[in-house]
Amino acid sequence: MSKHVKSIAIIPARGGSKRIPRKNIKNFLGKPIITYSIEAALKADVFDEVMVSTDDTEIAEIAQKYGAKIPFFRSSELSNDMAMTAPVLIEVLNEYKKLGQNFEYICCIYPCAPFVTFQRLKEAMNILKNNDCDSTLPVVKFSYPPQRCLVIKDGKAQMLYPENYNVRSQDLESYYHDAGQFYCLKSESLIREERLYCGITLPIILDESEVQDIDTEEDWKIAEIKYKTLKLCGTI
Repeated sequence: MSKHVKSIAIIPARGGSKRIPRKNIKNFLGKPIITYSIEAALKADVFDEVMVSTDDTEIAEIAQKYGAKIPFFRSSELSNDMAMTAPVLIEVLNEYKKLGQNFEYICCIYPCAPFVTFQRLKEAMNILKNNDCDSTLPVVKFSYPPQRCLVIKDGKAQMLYPENYNVRSQDLESYYHDAGQFYCLKSESLIREERLYCGITLPIILDESEVQDIDTEEDWKIAEIKYKTLKLCGTI
């Protein structure tokens, strides 16, 4: 009989947030925004454990209400606004190890990612488990080619790459960026490299309508509009 390989979904959600106060539990179209990530992870049905790493009791209470586990709180050392995500994930793995639990696969889902769907999480975990890779993540193509970007120097606009002035946009290589939603990794690769995507990384390409950074109040309003549109279209 083959051994069951365990997977964990970790949602890192500290209490402090400067640009949008209480961002991780702020109301997003009727419920705390973190609940979208929790519900997607639970519905994906590919994780042995869905937990939230937090230093905040209110976040912990909301997370538990919606079905996530809080077996321990995040350390104070990793609760300031300078803390990077990878060390937080490694801390979680180490704390579970003390409890006698080990996870071969890990999925980090950001708490402010309402566009994450259980289908995308299932897809990512299947890619990770069935391919020779260390990690996978959703990416989205830059809507305008960065090779034709402008910079402002001494108040004047100029091309950063003037050699591309006469190159058609469709003839330039497509560039992509991290969608900022989730990351699926082999635990050993995460521990070795301390990065959210590492080694051999396979992408999941998303449409721009599925992606929205939420760093400002304006971003928040745009995200709600986009989410409502996707909901009406039946794509989320």
